[in-house]
Amino acid sequence: MLDVRSERLARRFRLWDTDGNGHVDRSDFEAEGRRIVAAFGEDDQSPRGRAVLDAYLAMWDYLAAKASLQPDATLSAKQFDRIAQTEIILMGNTGFSAVLRPTISATLDLCDTDGDGQVNPTEFRRWIEAIGVTKPHAEEAFDQIDENHDGQLSIDELAQAVRDYHAGLLDIPLLGR
Repeated sequence: MLDVRSERLARRFRLWDTDGNGHVDRSDFEAEGRRIVAAFGEDDQSPRGRAVLDAYLAMWDYLAAKASLQPDATLSAKQFDRIAQTEIILMGNTGFSAVLRPTISATLDLCDTDGDGQVNPTEFRRWIEAIGVTKPHAEEAFDQIDENHDGQLSIDELAQAVRDYHAGLLDIPLLGR
């Protein structure tokens, strides 16, 4: 199980490490938030756009603090794996809720373009493609996450899927490359 978790965290790390220098920093987290906001045509200074950016930056700040880094420092892949394993994966719901759920919640609010409190397949695909997943994989992931088959995803379904994916309990394509 640990190998699956480390492999998925390494993939997550590579997606943030857009310049391929083997380190991530605050700007890498901000860049993903901006890609997601832009995918929905939202202004990054609007309340929903700002919420996504703030959530990504808060995630960075949390991880950096746990690694005893200054906010302008970088995390290596090894440091990221250690911190993510300790603070998110091994802490279960507590760690996940503290670190990732705020980002998922802000993203869901942004994705929910029709305002129904749910994410439909089109909204989900726009989000997931913004983080590097291809269209066929996005559709496959949606179908697997939609456990009650109502054609919509709630924050609870999305949060559980992301948590289970990174914990190695769910094998669905939630990350690109």
